[in-house]
Amino acid sequence: MNDTISTLDELLSDPMVLLVMERDRVHPDQVRLLLERARRPSQDEPAVPPAHVIARTCQKLWLCP
Repeated sequence: MNDTISTLDELLSDPMVLLVMERDRVHPDQVRLLLERARRPSQDEPAVPPAHVIARTCQKLWLCP
């Protein structure tokens, strides 16, 4: 893999990426679906707040250091 990969198609056709995905039993179609869903969040699915918001809430309730 090199630093000039600029599209998802290029990334998903990279031999090293394909080897890692095969080892992890991940298919390129699954990655595409995941990224598509992340790009257009559904109104039916609850949104997860950013990590810094969760951490602040956690600290206020003394649930985390």
